[in-house]
Amino acid sequence: MPTKRLYIARHAKSSWDDPTLSDFDRPLNKRGERDAPFMAQLLKTKGVSPQLILSSPAKRAKATAEIYHEALGGALRFDRRIYEASPMSLLYLVQEALQDHDSVMLVGHNPGLTELNDMLSDQSIYNIPTAAAVAIYFEDEVAPKRGKQRFFEYPKKYAKIAPK
Repeated sequence: MPTKRLYIARHAKSSWDDPTLSDFDRPLNKRGERDAPFMAQLLKTKGVSPQLILSSPAKRAKATAEIYHEALGGALRFDRRIYEASPMSLLYLVQEALQDHDSVMLVGHNPGLTELNDMLSDQSIYNIPTAAAVAIYFEDEVAPKRGKQRFFEYPKKYAKIAPK
């Protein structure tokens, strides 16, 4: 079995400016609009090229996924099941996607993404912040505690060099 690569990407920072919007409909704020392209380019320099980007259709996740898609390529698919999904539901979606692809990026929301990392990876993360990305590689089966975390990147790690 070839190495399977899962990239867990939390949507970039969203706006709370309009209290009449539902959570699902919140767009990216200015920081999110800055951080998502920065992270997309960072991931590109790390050689990330998912065959499939599987994203929540919530407005902020969709916008983030579209930015990543433009920079990294691959197919882009939106799946309503990602929004507010439990880590177990996300695991099933990831296992299904990795049956047909060797490299998948999952764009979604917390707490599910952080819990999914902690379920699958050899390294726990207290919190995956907005616009962060985690790479997990699987040498055999895509199952709990079988993944090796290859990197955990987030914009604040690069605050001195990231555009303001």
